[in-house]
Amino acid sequence: MSQRGFYQPENGWVGDVIPWQEDGVLHLFYLHETRQLPKQGMPWHRISTENLVDFAEHGEVIASGGAAADDFNVYTGSIVRDGEGVHHAFYTGQNPDRRGRDGLPLQLILHATSHDNMASWQRHPEHTFGATAGYETADWRDPFVFRDESAGLWRMLITARHDRGPARRRGVVAQCVSHDLALWEPAPPFWDPRRYVAHECPEVFQWGDWWYLVSSEFSDAFTTRYRMARSLDGPWIVPEHDTLDSRAFYAAKSAARGDRRFFFGWIATREGGTDDGAWQWAGTMSVIEAEQRADGTLAFHPTRELRQTFGTPNTALPARTTLSAPDGYAQVLSEEISEEAFRLVARFEIGSGTRECGIVLRVGDDGESGYSLRLEPQRNRLVFDRWPRRSTGTEQWQISGDVPFVIELERPVDLAAGEHELEVIVDGELCVATVDDSTVLSTRLYDHPTGRVGAFVGEGEITVLEFTRRTRDRSPVEARQPGLLTTNV
Repeated sequence: MSQRGFYQPENGWVGDVIPWQEDGVLHLFYLHETRQLPKQGMPWHRISTENLVDFAEHGEVIASGGAAADDFNVYTGSIVRDGEGVHHAFYTGQNPDRRGRDGLPLQLILHATSHDNMASWQRHPEHTFGATAGYETADWRDPFVFRDESAGLWRMLITARHDRGPARRRGVVAQCVSHDLALWEPAPPFWDPRRYVAHECPEVFQWGDWWYLVSSEFSDAFTTRYRMARSLDGPWIVPEHDTLDSRAFYAAKSAARGDRRFFFGWIATREGGTDDGAWQWAGTMSVIEAEQRADGTLAFHPTRELRQTFGTPNTALPARTTLSAPDGYAQVLSEEISEEAFRLVARFEIGSGTRECGIVLRVGDDGESGYSLRLEPQRNRLVFDRWPRRSTGTEQWQISGDVPFVIELERPVDLAAGEHELEVIVDGELCVATVDDSTVLSTRLYDHPTGRVGAFVGEGEITVLEFTRRTRDRSPVEARQPGLLTTNV
């Protein structure tokens, strides 16, 4: 991976990111995962960036407290700065050998301060506290602290679970309040929808006239969602499309710079480094930008800084190419792409009644094996899929588990007949697709490192208005018309 616009440490992976913006610099604390056994304890590391594509490494900043400490694992939290310029880190401490009053593994909230601009941190063990009455001791984590000026106090949002009720619907964003960032008192829950196992990595921020509550759903979906309200007191509105990205992009938290807001999450790796591997915790940091629409809802897309790392476009397919297959399948393929990093931009005019269309990626000469990003207007969704999946029997056509309608990942998106844009950024095994500059789907590509790209339609008609490719090679290249393979099935 070329590591421009994404970040992964050498011999490690990025877990949850704790972003903090100050004087135009984005300081990105993160959980540094090595996957070494036996576990050595989780630390916080820090990187920083001014341009969102190049990252300076500052190494370990809050180390594991050691095998006997409450914070053997230093897990997710937040950063604030008080009126005297002191930085405060609030974080989760966990030691696998500790149990709470209910016999469950213990999680605690811990506090550290920095008087040298976040270079070093001093722990304050006297400020440590665990789950308050009514909550499980095993889920008391991810403290997000912010200043509520209207109330004249600090608020702390905490990922928690009620100690009673259906096990899959106990998740709650608990709340504590403080006047001095040292002593914290219980307060009524900040958000208690009685849904999901837990609402991880919560954060709240104001943007114009709206407040936003963001959290990551710990359940079968594993995705980051947001809610909207006119005040901190709610009610919290569910937007029509409430997710930031797909299941592969998790634990996203944000920071603002000027009038822009960026979300930092991680694109998960897959076990064994194959497309069939189970999703793993931690991966590569990725940044997406939010745009606020007139009605307060949010659109998401890659940053312009990431897009600008790709050079002058080359025409990969001729413009105004029409693919028509009223009761079948048609595709047009470009030349093979061997570059590790590239950006595709495809604009389609989608005919009324078209069932599916989109981009094939890293496919063979017949367009069969590889990946596809499929727009489905009748279902209003973007789907990431691949072929072949691992065979479960003797026949080549049998897919993993042979499950009807199985797909890899999907995102809801409005796909009325007419013009739509599908952008795909690939960097090594990373893939970030965006529809109409508003809907993002991130994933990994392992099994097919090279191949052709192209456009396709199934049971309908599209006109390819644009299909261009940009690479990170900024040397002058002579634009040429690639060799084309066109197929109707």
